[in-house]
Amino acid sequence: MDLKIIDYGAGNIKSIQFAFQRLGIDAILSSNPEDIISAEKVIFPGVGEASSAMKKLKDSGLDKVIPQLTQPVLGICLGMQLMCNHSEEGNTQGLGIFDVDVKKFKNDVKVPQMGWNVIKNLKSELFENINEGDYMYLVHSYYAEICPEAIATTDYKIEYASALQKENFYGVQFHPEKSGLIGEQLLKNFINL
Repeated sequence: MDLKIIDYGAGNIKSIQFAFQRLGIDAILSSNPEDIISAEKVIFPGVGEASSAMKKLKDSGLDKVIPQLTQPVLGICLGMQLMCNHSEEGNTQGLGIFDVDVKKFKNDVKVPQMGWNVIKNLKSELFENINEGDYMYLVHSYYAEICPEAIATTDYKIEYASALQKENFYGVQFHPEKSGLIGEQLLKNFINL
């Protein structure tokens, strides 16, 4: 399996690599567009602040590469958010893969949402052998709004899209690499797409 993790200086990369190692897969870090384009599957991670992460993508030219990918791509956390149209975090223009905006949780909720929460309304082969109401681990202050591309939702005072899909692009707000056996199942499902 030729699995590449996009390395653009804004990733939770080591824990993702270890999660795939536990599945017997050697996930390779790369910032080389040719490596990423030729991979069988691609992980687009992200931790940190949206506008500085997007600047790193632009500086490396990866902002042009990612939307053109034709193999299965999984965006995780900020990676998913950067695949959306726009984020309120740093007033950031995203990659526009998912036709939805990313908003900040309002003042009456504690941010970041940090810890375990339920996923529901599961609508994709990405959730094979995962049940309505299973828990995933989340750390975020911004969320993607409910939209036609939502394939899972979560409640945190409001309901939001905790996973998105459009064609070969998948995005999850939660961290499968930190979500125990359920997260491991999701990574297996991604590998099997």
